[in-house]
Amino acid sequence: MTVFTLPTVTTDADVRFAFARDVSGLELIPEAVARPTSIEEVAELLREATATRTAVTPAGLQSSTTGASIVDQGVLLSLRNLSHISAVDTDTRSIRVGVGAIVADVRRAAEAAGLLFTPDPTSEEESTIGGAIACNASGARSLRYGATRPHVRALTVLLANGERLDLQRPQLEKNTVGYPIAHDPVDWFIGSEGTLGVVVEAELALHPLPTQLLGLVIPFASDADALAFVVSARRSRSVHPRCLEYFDAGAMDIARAAEGSSGWATSAVAMVYVEETGADEASSDGELPLDEWLALAEHHGALTEDIRVYDSPASQTEARRMRHAVPATMNERGAARRAFGGRKVSTDWAVPYPRLGDALTLARRFADEAGIARGIAYGHAGNGHPHQNFIAQDADELQRIEQVVYATLKEVIGMGGTVAAEHGIGKIKRKWLPLQASVAQQRVMRALKQEFDPLGLLAPGNVLSGNPL
Repeated sequence: MTVFTLPTVTTDADVRFAFARDVSGLELIPEAVARPTSIEEVAELLREATATRTAVTPAGLQSSTTGASIVDQGVLLSLRNLSHISAVDTDTRSIRVGVGAIVADVRRAAEAAGLLFTPDPTSEEESTIGGAIACNASGARSLRYGATRPHVRALTVLLANGERLDLQRPQLEKNTVGYPIAHDPVDWFIGSEGTLGVVVEAELALHPLPTQLLGLVIPFASDADALAFVVSARRSRSVHPRCLEYFDAGAMDIARAAEGSSGWATSAVAMVYVEETGADEASSDGELPLDEWLALAEHHGALTEDIRVYDSPASQTEARRMRHAVPATMNERGAARRAFGGRKVSTDWAVPYPRLGDALTLARRFADEAGIARGIAYGHAGNGHPHQNFIAQDADELQRIEQVVYATLKEVIGMGGTVAAEHGIGKIKRKWLPLQASVAQQRVMRALKQEFDPLGLLAPGNVLSGNPL
């Protein structure tokens, strides 16, 4: 291992082990950990790493589900200390933050100024802006506002050799100079999972804070009814959802337990959580269409007597806590099986939203045929993007679950879907990349990697395999 002269780097065994795990269930112990407190200290580290040919993997709060924020070679670069949050610029509706800032803290800073930072990963209290940028995170509200990418106006990036790039999105309405891939360099780094450069600061766009908000939890007696309701809600002109979140029976059980309401909607096998903010979020004129939502739910066979309404900030916070209980509980169950060679296996595929029912049916059939428990499914049905969480009890079951996932992903791709919709590729899903990305697409990605990180020092093992095509 290279001996670093910088005081921000340590090889202490306890510190290294503290940074050896993320939410993926993998454990990779780095050779050293760096904990810089300034952008210049990050640049110093990268310059020394380049000089000594030492790998560097950036990380935030390590909420990655794909192993992207852990490594067993070189330095784990913790960016948690770059957590500054500037004052909100209400004129430009923007905020400048360090990548170590927690997503929920940025949201709260925006809300204090009467604005909204829209990306809302479920783990917003445990994830950083840098992590959200690294994998282009989204969340429930992406149905209306999109993922992280469109809300990033500018980036400060350090390349592998320490060179600084200050990148701003162009304000042009027209541009035909060169290939479209080169028009906006900001996009090169969003979703690159630390493999092209180290993002250290970002300027983020903010949205007007909705003046009204209505939440509904709508239980159904069948999955088919719940998913048909989602499709109708997407197509309706009478309602204006900013999220449509689905829970299967297993996810409902976890949500009930978290809320302490085990006797609620016991005949339901699925539910959908809805947030409505109106057609014009900035206007407080008119009432939100509660009656229209209830009529749509009744039309699709909802258990109308058990519908719950969340119409206050406190109750809506409680609804979000209930939603977060599902992945949190599954993470705990997966962690309990690590000692036996098992872990949680989390899928992140998506299909065009009208095909979600077909995709889930196939995924469950594959699990049944393999003799494994069906994955608990929940998440962003409005985007055709559920999460399936399996718990592998041991190494043998882990292999069988991965075979089921592979079979599912092949069908997903055939439906025009993706193998990873918001959590990125990291190390765990790298083997699935060729299912979706053509040889030409992979070569373009490798060309970018070669341009920005010619020595291959940044985030080894993330996204691309080590063998050139």
